[in-house]
Amino acid sequence: MKEVFNVFKGRRVFITGHTGFKGSWLAYMLHRVGADVTGFSLSASREKNNFSLLALDKKVNHIIGDVRDFSHLNESLTKFQPEFVFHLAAQALVRTSYSDPVDTFSTNIQGSINLLESVRQSNSVRSLVYITSDKCYENVEWIWGYRENDPLGGRDPYSASKAAAEIVFSSYEKSFFNSNPKIGVASARAGNVIGGGDWALDRIIPDCVRAIESDTTIFLRNPFSTRPWQHVLEPLSGYLTLAFNLYHNPKKYSGAWNFGPSTQEIKTVKDVADIMVKHIGKGRVEILNSANNIHEANLLQLNCDKAHQLLNWYPRWTVGETLDATAIWYKSVLNGGDAEEITISQLNAYFRSFI
Repeated sequence: MKEVFNVFKGRRVFITGHTGFKGSWLAYMLHRVGADVTGFSLSASREKNNFSLLALDKKVNHIIGDVRDFSHLNESLTKFQPEFVFHLAAQALVRTSYSDPVDTFSTNIQGSINLLESVRQSNSVRSLVYITSDKCYENVEWIWGYRENDPLGGRDPYSASKAAAEIVFSSYEKSFFNSNPKIGVASARAGNVIGGGDWALDRIIPDCVRAIESDTTIFLRNPFSTRPWQHVLEPLSGYLTLAFNLYHNPKKYSGAWNFGPSTQEIKTVKDVADIMVKHIGKGRVEILNSANNIHEANLLQLNCDKAHQLLNWYPRWTVGETLDATAIWYKSVLNGGDAEEITISQLNAYFRSFI
């Protein structure tokens, strides 16, 4: 990855959603390798959040804004003149999409349109990585992984919004970006990302951590649903590798890409909760009655052969190593440790000497 990191040194990188879980990790990484980072995002949504723990407001150019506000977004991107753009801003929770579908659709579709239009109007952007989700696929719950050319769709509002965002991206790519030899654009699909610094509601790891911290029971809605769990550094390493290749060979690498763990790295929601309790050393797990639960997919995994063969990208950590690192991060922070120190330690472990 050294060659990949070197391309960002001293270059301007624009990130939407930099106050979120994945966005804050990405912004911090790029700052550490010497990139000039501007982030455009809503304020961090929770009192405890990774953006604040890493003091990113002092490390990057921090713009508070809503991607649905085209004028503000376009003005910010145009003024900064970035060469690289990573689009992560989104309403990212399935259950929230049921309670607030309008916000979900407007953010994930119109916000994405606004970002694509701003990039289209830019004279500086050379590489765009447009992050959606593995939930963009029409999930028929088959046992093999979805490929980039499989049908898009979604039953719940979140999944539907991500499928729609992919269709919008494909239209912009074919209608505008393909005719511009100076820019490479790609969509990136990953899901069920875990790791230190996630404090969102209705996600298994932060729900476990909150329950453990408050000495309350961890309640599981869908304990036997399986997920392709991966550490946050897995897809981020893929996004950076993709951005690097788009920069150097835009037409070869434009298009859709999956980034996920090995199909053997599958565990149930209950497995994950039990492992977190064991690692942290306290907590208790109970299963909720599922009679009134809203629909959530039971099985979804990705085929990542394209990334393996064309980007030489492979996941580095097993699900065991992923859960170990996640539990160690939270246990350290809950015990008063410095979030930046444990983050650097895990970056060095993952990338085998990051900096």
